[in-house]
Amino acid sequence: MAKPSSDRPLRPATLLVRGGQMRSNYDETAETLYLTSGFVYDSARQAEQTFTGEVTHFQYSRFGNPTVQMLESRIAALEGAEACRATPTGMAAVHGALLSHLKAGDRVVAARALFGSCHWIISTLLPRYGIETEFVDGADLEQWKAAFRRPCQLVLLETPSNPMLELVDLKAVCDMAHEAGAIVVVDNVFATPLLQKPMKFGADVVVYSATKHFDGQGRVLGGAVLGSKKWVEEVLQPFLRNTGAAISPFNAWVILKGLETLHLRVHAMCRSAAAIAQMLEERAEIARVFYPYLASHPQYALAKQQMSAGGTLVSFALKGGKEAAFRFMDALRVIDISNNLGDSKSLITHPATTTHMRVAAEERARLGITDGALRLSVGLEDVEDLVEDIAAALDAVAGNPAPRRKPLAKLVAEEAAAPVKSAPVKPAPVKAAAAKAPKAAAPKPAAPPATAAKPARRKAAEPDLFPEPAPRRKR
Repeated sequence: MAKPSSDRPLRPATLLVRGGQMRSNYDETAETLYLTSGFVYDSARQAEQTFTGEVTHFQYSRFGNPTVQMLESRIAALEGAEACRATPTGMAAVHGALLSHLKAGDRVVAARALFGSCHWIISTLLPRYGIETEFVDGADLEQWKAAFRRPCQLVLLETPSNPMLELVDLKAVCDMAHEAGAIVVVDNVFATPLLQKPMKFGADVVVYSATKHFDGQGRVLGGAVLGSKKWVEEVLQPFLRNTGAAISPFNAWVILKGLETLHLRVHAMCRSAAAIAQMLEERAEIARVFYPYLASHPQYALAKQQMSAGGTLVSFALKGGKEAAFRFMDALRVIDISNNLGDSKSLITHPATTTHMRVAAEERARLGITDGALRLSVGLEDVEDLVEDIAAALDAVAGNPAPRRKPLAKLVAEEAAAPVKSAPVKPAPVKAAAAKAPKAAAPKPAAPPATAAKPARRKAAEPDLFPEPAPRRKR
């Protein structure tokens, strides 16, 4: 059962909580997890009509699932797209969007600045199937113009790009691509649908790794492809259905619930990222900072036109190359080293030795991915803690003794245990509480003093993370 649709357009925060919701006949509050591989039919005739398309009925979770459908509807509503299909990973989304549309003899033009696996698909995989590919510098409109002098079937680009946050003029490129006969596929992972909507600038298809901000808590993998209803149903869906790129209903449910807080997380992370970017620009150890909403970004004006905020990622290059970058990363105590991004925890990676290590060294240099370059995904920690952590690590790079890296979980556990250990050396609060205890226990003179003093001693040892349960009153 679902509520009647509203004639009023809903805002993003509401769509992230309510979009695509379907209730069963039990009228549950939370979206239902339909953890099933298959579905049954009332009759053989209904089964036949389902496969011929005469009736609408779920067939098999590789083809469609109620939980997955709720996720797809919610993402489509947020993006403003006619249709969406969820995939098991972000790379499955990119691969599906490209291979479902292309055939031998076609031509693809792509921005040079791509995630490592996307770069591999364009440079290595597609040519194996007789598909011509060409890279251009995404920020150079003249290179795009030259590439479109010949017919083209598909364009792939990221904006902002991974990892150096280069931007592409979406409207200009989409207009040129359409004149050349191509559809434009935009990887919008870094911006999210909250900060940028590529379809408003002419993009035909938008892809996401739902693993990133959509889940945003490092739990599951997922992806999404969005486009027109006709393209999704006639081009994309047959490819996904027959190649098996189906997301798990459980993963879809986790991402569906994660979307409810997407607007809160992304906006908070953007504020922290902007503050960190500004702080990094002031440090002598930094060669350059890349953040779309910094005035020093070469495409700052374009960022202001296309994006509503600078994003959750900051990239920067350290003086001193790989040695300085590694020293910096090893000195961090709050921020974790990881190749993931868009998480509630702040994560840092060295692209040249991880996400982009298989991109040729000459190509990395052309993209600005130097040995000193780092990509910081800003999380939800207190921004002052992050700034202090970064500052201390930069001090270590500058030559000050680097603190020995210790897992933050261990630090937190030690801090939580510290007051308990120090409580015995603070007798005053215990004595004061003990003096009052007999008075409170006057109606029961038989109670031993040790019992009366126990609550006071526990109170003095704050914080008590695991308090003892209160004794039950005898009846």
